[in-house]
Amino acid sequence: MSIQALRKSPEPPAATPRWRALLGQIGPQLAEEGRRCDRANAFVGANMAMLREHGFLELAVPAELGGAGLSRTELSAMLRELAHYCGSTALALAMHTHVAAAAAWRWRHQKAPTDGLLKRVAAERIQLLSSGGSDWLLGSGKAVKVDGGYQVMTGAIEEDAPDGPAVLQFSVPMNAQGVSIIETWDTLGMRGTGSHDVLLDGVFVPDAAIGARRKPGVWHPLMHIVALVAMPLVYSVYAGIAEAARNLAVEALAKRREPAVIAALGALDTELAATRIALDSMVAFAETAQPCPETSNTIFIHRALVCRDAIRTVDLALDAVGGAGYFRRLGLERLFRDVQGARFHPLQEGPQRQLAGRMALGLPIDG
Repeated sequence: MSIQALRKSPEPPAATPRWRALLGQIGPQLAEEGRRCDRANAFVGANMAMLREHGFLELAVPAELGGAGLSRTELSAMLRELAHYCGSTALALAMHTHVAAAAAWRWRHQKAPTDGLLKRVAAERIQLLSSGGSDWLLGSGKAVKVDGGYQVMTGAIEEDAPDGPAVLQFSVPMNAQGVSIIETWDTLGMRGTGSHDVLLDGVFVPDAAIGARRKPGVWHPLMHIVALVAMPLVYSVYAGIAEAARNLAVEALAKRREPAVIAALGALDTELAATRIALDSMVAFAETAQPCPETSNTIFIHRALVCRDAIRTVDLALDAVGGAGYFRRLGLERLFRDVQGARFHPLQEGPQRQLAGRMALGLPIDG
């Protein structure tokens, strides 16, 4: 079975989620390889290759451009389910999927010339990489204007731009001259994502490759699109991790009947419900919302709720299971580590509260 067949089916993708049947088949392999990569602190390359082989990289590409044409609601469900098997694999795929989905949104709603990239994703199954967002509005690194383009050093701030420093948004192939990976990813959780630093050392970026120019620290329309498209997909992974923790806890305690255990599981399911409600609300809102400050504020409020509730859900799963959950063999320990990554995607707690507070008071968001 292949998701390629989804393109030829007369039924809408949401009515025939073949990705779910595929995950049922390959999920155990993804889970085992994910555990191995977590132990070895290695990238889940074999898992990504398996997902590529089965057509998962083109799920977000519109059907008109050769992809599966899944909605963002369906993409969210897929990433959530994938996280039941391996959080690192799900997050790595989410980082590809949200870039493809944003390009698809811009092609469909803004007539942006992103169709070439999307066709390549569908035909060649290339994997798209994106920043973890740690520099968000500020940008980082240095871009120097040269004839026909820019020479980029570890990022893209043009200090000597005519109107003052400018952050340049662009893409480069990972095999371009001057691009290298520095293996810095040695972390508490999400170890298999291999989110190492990418060094751009004198990389030439032609003028035509500059997708946007913006002032450092100032919201740009492109950032509102990123918030609208990326956050619901990324946080679907963490909701999936919370669901996996709940399922492990229930399985571990299936034969217990003590009132305290029953109450602990009740608290766990209540918190998981809050996680699901927050995520489902964010995804549903994002399907029809338009990028703007009010939309970004709503998205990031939801992001904060999913983050808080997913982490709390895994905590309660550990509390319910007790000492057995402290042993790595059960798997809760890894889920606890992986869900902590929810804290660190933008907007983190402080900036999110500042944005929400400024919106509440009717202040400019660039304060």
